[in-house]
Amino acid sequence: MAKDYYDVLGITKSATEDDVKKAYRKQALKYHPDKNKSPGAEDRFKEIAEAYEVLSDPKKKDVYDRLGEEGLKGGGGPTGGGPSSFNYTFQGDPHAIFAEFFGGRNPFDQFFGSYTGGLHEDMDTDHPFSHFGMGGSGLGGLPRSFSGGLGGMGGSTSLTKRQDPPVVHNLHVTLEEVFSGCIKKMKISHQRLNRDRRTSRTEDKILEVEIKKGWKEGTKITFPKEGDETPTNIPADVVFVLKDKPHPVFRRDGADIIYPAKVSLRDALCGCTVSAPTLDGRTLTVTTRDIVRPGTKRRFTGEGLPLAKSPGRRGDLVVNFEVTFPERLSTSARETISQVLPPS
Repeated sequence: MAKDYYDVLGITKSATEDDVKKAYRKQALKYHPDKNKSPGAEDRFKEIAEAYEVLSDPKKKDVYDRLGEEGLKGGGGPTGGGPSSFNYTFQGDPHAIFAEFFGGRNPFDQFFGSYTGGLHEDMDTDHPFSHFGMGGSGLGGLPRSFSGGLGGMGGSTSLTKRQDPPVVHNLHVTLEEVFSGCIKKMKISHQRLNRDRRTSRTEDKILEVEIKKGWKEGTKITFPKEGDETPTNIPADVVFVLKDKPHPVFRRDGADIIYPAKVSLRDALCGCTVSAPTLDGRTLTVTTRDIVRPGTKRRFTGEGLPLAKSPGRRGDLVVNFEVTFPERLSTSARETISQVLPPS
């Protein structure tokens, strides 16, 4: 039996373009298989999509009105005659048509799911958003100019997808990597939509993170839209935040590197020579004949980390003297010290 597309949508041949949209909205919401679990809902949903595709297209609608379904699909008209020059076959995805109509996302997720967890059995599908106070003014009392643009519901503003919050990962780097610069390869797994734009798959991807010379802890490197993709979102940005790994020898202070040089109390009082390593494998020597007090520093200019904004310039290597005191003294040592050192 030939399909009556008008009957499928519950409208008459005198229906306007806006009537067709309203009818599709009502029927598609009612028979969407995600919400309607009755037998035959999926087939009915497909018929509704086909009817909307034909009646919303002026050319297809004209052929259908004159020649019926048979003429639309390349056969003769309802009164016989030769085959039609028009040859239509519904090959679309009813779910894709539904998603496109509602601005690229599922209205159940956006509205019904967040409010009731599903479509109310007694909800009036002529006004599916009446539970949210749309009424004649709009969503939640907002003007119709805002709410009227939900996909194919009329108006000029389409329902826009929102981007998920950034996905943040710490990226630990050594001082040597900050000193020389490097590229780190980070493997991520994220969801990507299949061609049907409804189902998804897991994909692995290697992100190359360029660590530039002198970058500070807390520097952020952003890879746009590398998060999970769903039919209802804009994928999140993936953000790596630099963190300095603890170093076995040095401590970082901005572009300066601090080397703790431990000296004995004897050397601190009598003078000493200290060898300080550098990040590029050299050794610098500092000799002092002065008394070394705890916290005494010696600075080697330009032997630290590159400056992030001027990689040709570098911070300093700071030798920080740490005086170690003996745990015990012999009686003779105490007597000698008391004779040599002034009382105050």
